[in-house]
Amino acid sequence: MIVKRVDSTDHDFRNLVQFLDADLSIRDGDEHDFYNQFNKIDMLKHCIIVYLDDIPVACGAIKPFDEKSVEVKRMYTDPQKRKMGLASETLNQLEIWAKELGYKKCVLETGIKQPEAIALYEKCGYQKIPNYGQYVGVENSVCFEKEIH
Repeated sequence: MIVKRVDSTDHDFRNLVQFLDADLSIRDGDEHDFYNQFNKIDMLKHCIIVYLDDIPVACGAIKPFDEKSVEVKRMYTDPQKRKMGLASETLNQLEIWAKELGYKKCVLETGIKQPEAIALYEKCGYQKIPNYGQYVGVENSVCFEKEIH
């Protein structure tokens, strides 16, 4: 496994995000357009790609949320490579990077139609919190946080 830090201009990151968006479009159905507006990647400066045998198989990103927190975005693992710890490692690497940047907490939003994601975040020590920002009142959304200091 090779972990690479990139920004959102990276070709492999963009390709993985296309697979993620295709999956979310199916899972979220009519709600996809609502979520998609918050998932633009143009300005992401802190992205992780995980490679197996030189093939990009997982990704994730962080972006500033407030003075002390980053938001985890664009988490994805190739369905053929799941159950290998790649998502956990991607998340771990994002947390390490956030700490290096001086942040104390990670927050994130995922959908109730993504039970694998919910299980991952809970396994990795994330606690459910009230929905924040644009997700307040959105029944399909579940928000989490984790202290990382």
